[in-house]
Amino acid sequence: MVKHHGVPYLEKKQAKLIVNKTNINDIKKILGNPSTTSKFDNDVWIYIERKQTQSKLSNLGRMKIFKNDVLVLEIDSYGILKKKEFYNKDDMKNIKVVEATTQSGFRKNSFIYDFMSSMRQKINDPLGQRAKKRRQITQQ
Repeated sequence: MVKHHGVPYLEKKQAKLIVNKTNINDIKKILGNPSTTSKFDNDVWIYIERKQTQSKLSNLGRMKIFKNDVLVLEIDSYGILKKKEFYNKDDMKNIKVVEATTQSGFRKNSFIYDFMSSMRQKINDPLGQRAKKRRQITQQ
C-alpha cells in the first residue's frame, strides 16, 4: 500500500520550469497551487511530494517514507520565476539544522509576565467581583 501526498511526479514537472522565463500562470498550469507560500522580498512558493509505504510486519505496520521531494520557487514582483531549488530525500539529510533556540520572553517574576497576568485578571474580572466574593467567603 502506497500513500501519496502533494504533487505527483514533482521531479519531472519541475524540469519544465525555466528560471527568468516561466511566469506564475505557467507554474500553476504545470504544478497547480502551491502546498504553502511565504512572502519575503519575493514570493516563495513551496511544492511537496511525499510517498509512504507500509513497512515490514516486524515494524508493526508503520509507514516508511520512500520519496520526499520539495521544490522551492522564488517569484519576483512581476510574476516571473527568479530562483528554483529542488530537494530530494537524500539532499534533506545533508541540510544542517541550527540547534540554537530562543528563550521565552515571558518568565515568571519578570515585569512583562506580571503585567500580562494583571491584564488577564482585569479582562476576566473587570469589576473585581470575584475578589469580593472570595473575601466574603473567607470572613464567614
